[in-house]
Amino acid sequence: MRYALDVQYRGKCYAGSQIQYENGEQIAEPTIQGEIEKAISTLIIGGKNTAKSKNRQVKTIFSGRTDKGVNALGQVIHFDYDKNIVASDFIYHLNEILPEDISVDNLRIVPDRFHAQKSAKSRYYRYEFINRRYKQAFDGDILRVKFGVNIDRMQKSLNYLLGEHDFSSFKSSGTLNPSKVCTLTRAEVERQGDRIFIHIEGNRFLYNMVRSIVGTLLEIEGHNISPEHMKEVLEARDRRKAGQTVSPYGLTLVAVKY
Repeated sequence: MRYALDVQYRGKCYAGSQIQYENGEQIAEPTIQGEIEKAISTLIIGGKNTAKSKNRQVKTIFSGRTDKGVNALGQVIHFDYDKNIVASDFIYHLNEILPEDISVDNLRIVPDRFHAQKSAKSRYYRYEFINRRYKQAFDGDILRVKFGVNIDRMQKSLNYLLGEHDFSSFKSSGTLNPSKVCTLTRAEVERQGDRIFIHIEGNRFLYNMVRSIVGTLLEIEGHNISPEHMKEVLEARDRRKAGQTVSPYGLTLVAVKY
């Protein structure tokens, strides 16, 4: 049977969501996937550290990769297991095993053709930053922008990104997929007091794409450049034309839609 599970996490203490490999060897840094696979295997197979138990370890597929420092409210994973699982007991015990900064809910049986990554229709990310000159004790790791930003101007900049485009200007060198074309269905900015939220939803995202878009927005605002500059950057298909990649803290995968 194939099971899907919703996952929430704070990414600060992890080397991203996916298990990382270098020269064929798993990197020792902790990942969300590593912690979840270890917890699920301990719960439904047993925690004995033997060659046999390692071969039977549950493998998970994530809806997409998130980098070190990136959070998730609605990450989705799937895994296969040949026995029936009681959802309420499974969720309770799994959350007791997992670290404090990872939690799960909404376990359900899905068709065998369901694939957490390939079946996804869209992904919704939110980037949050603070717009204030001075710090406060509970700002945490979230980016603080000291200069004033204009919400209307920022929205005009974001509007140029809606639709299907080649987003090469906003990708980092770690992008493995040769296709750079994505379709954004939502690109909105919102202010709540001194907090600014950038909402971006699309069918797929390139490596560091959202953080590069936010960096370009801040470059436009910080230098009082015309919002049309975003269109010029997009059409250039040149990473050197875009702004810096901002901090991962404040970026959250909010939801994945199927």
